[in-house]
Amino acid sequence: MKELSAKTKRPGLGARIGDELKRNYILYIMAIPVIIYFVLFCYLPMFGLVIAFQDFKLARGIFESPWAGMHGFENFIDFFTGKLFWPVIKNTLLISFYEILFSFPAPIIFALMLNEIKNLKYKKLIQTATYLPHFISMVVICSMIMRFFDEDGIITSLISLLGGQRKNYMIEASAFRTIFVGSGIWQGIGWGSIIYISALSSIDQELYEAAVIDGAGKWKQVIHITIPGIASTIVILFIMRMGQVLSVGYEKVILLQNSYTKAVSRVLSSYVYERGLGEGNDISFSSAVGIFQSFVNILFLTLTNQISKKINDTSLF
Repeated sequence: MKELSAKTKRPGLGARIGDELKRNYILYIMAIPVIIYFVLFCYLPMFGLVIAFQDFKLARGIFESPWAGMHGFENFIDFFTGKLFWPVIKNTLLISFYEILFSFPAPIIFALMLNEIKNLKYKKLIQTATYLPHFISMVVICSMIMRFFDEDGIITSLISLLGGQRKNYMIEASAFRTIFVGSGIWQGIGWGSIIYISALSSIDQELYEAAVIDGAGKWKQVIHITIPGIASTIVILFIMRMGQVLSVGYEKVILLQNSYTKAVSRVLSSYVYERGLGEGNDISFSSAVGIFQSFVNILFLTLTNQISKKINDTSLF
């Protein structure tokens, strides 16, 4: 019995790891560049978060820069008590809310519409046309937007034909958020629909055949088969989107804003840029704002994930 137990004894952890490396050594060799990339560009830079708690001086570096006052939290306190704190948070949340309300469902609706097109040539033509704005440089996109909404721009002329006022909408503070979110839909609707189109292709076609036999029309098929078939994909992407609630891209904001619209267009990311690399040149303050932004994003991501897990058992983790 002792000999039998010795023969069936499970190998140790080291032996199992060694066997795994021998069996799949090619895969692990292929993974080395990816691991090096994430270590160098994702994990090591996290050490730089200490800058947020310092009075960082570029010439002295991280190791010799003195700690900030108030036990290292001076930069955070300056941000929370600053006069721009609430305006920046308000602008960021409003733009993010409008994007979730309008931009997030746009690719879903577009994918559902494309799914109903049976002419493959026409379908591919529409897909190609809607994918193109995603590959255009942000600088070019913003130049096009400013030209479209100029006083004699094509969209301004269309608004005028419909009874609206002809004016330069790019200097109208009340129009900035609408232009920002609307142009974002135009730029990303095609690219964002790819994952939903892929999810739609995985739905069993026999379900539609059975629905037709039962007398269900197109709307009932969409409501009872199509949408439930991609519901898990929608939920996962919504959770990930909620994890970016304070991450409104600074590139587009900076390229579109001007002195007339700055009060409604200054968001957290552009504020970080202004203070860190712009006039302020305060890297420590910008790092503190960046940490706050990441913390709130993680909080929203976790809360949305937990709510989703309780409601429909779909979650990221």
